Amino acid sequence: MEDADSDTLEDAKNAHRDRYSEAQMIAPDEVLMRASVVNQALNTVYGQVKRLERGAPGPGETMDAAAQAQHEVWDMLRTMRTAMRHDLGVSYED
Repeated sequence: MEDADSDTLEDAKNAHRDRYSEAQMIAPDEVLMRASVVNQALNTVYGQVKRLERGAPGPGETMDAAAQAQHEVWDMLRTMRTAMRHDLGVSYED
C-alpha cells in the first residue's frame, strides 16, 4: 500500500472513530445497535488491511478477502441507514 493510501485509510479511520464516539452519546438504541455492527466490521477489515500492509497476514487474509469483507459492510450500512431514517421519521419501511 502506498503512503498516500495508508494516510487516507488512517484519516478515514480517525474520522469514523470520532463520528462513532459522537453517535454513542446521542443515537437511540436501535440505531446504536446497527452502528456497533458496522463499527466492528470496519475494525475487522482495518485490521486485515494493516496486517497485509505489514506483510504479516493472518490465516486466510488476502487483499481479495479484505476487499470482500469491505464489500459486505455495505449491507450493514444499508441496514443502519434504514434504522436511522426510521428513527428520524422519514421512512417507515422495516
